[in-house]
Amino acid sequence: GPSPGRLSAAGEEGPAEGGPPDHSYSLSSGTTSEELLRKLNEQRDIIALLEVKMKEMKGSIRRLRLAEAQLREEIREKDRLLHAASAGTRKRHGL
Repeated sequence: GPSPGRLSAAGEEGPAEGGPPDHSYSLSSGTTSEELLRKLNEQRDIIALLEVKMKEMKGSIRRLRLAEAQLREEIREKDRLLHAASAGTRKRHGL
């Protein structure tokens, strides 16, 4: 069928000159039910893949947040130790 694109002055659909290729979601007026079903299945596959990727990313975010919390706790502990050490040094030197 004719590829969807820019409308001409007469309002007829023509190919987009130098435009992007047809997207998987664009349909021409002569699309058969078989083509529609194929496109629908492609979209379902894409959605399923994106859902898997989202779950993986959520897991990564969770792990990064845990690592961040652990690092922040280590920094707090080191800060306490440094503060205690510097306070002890000041007392010894009479500051």
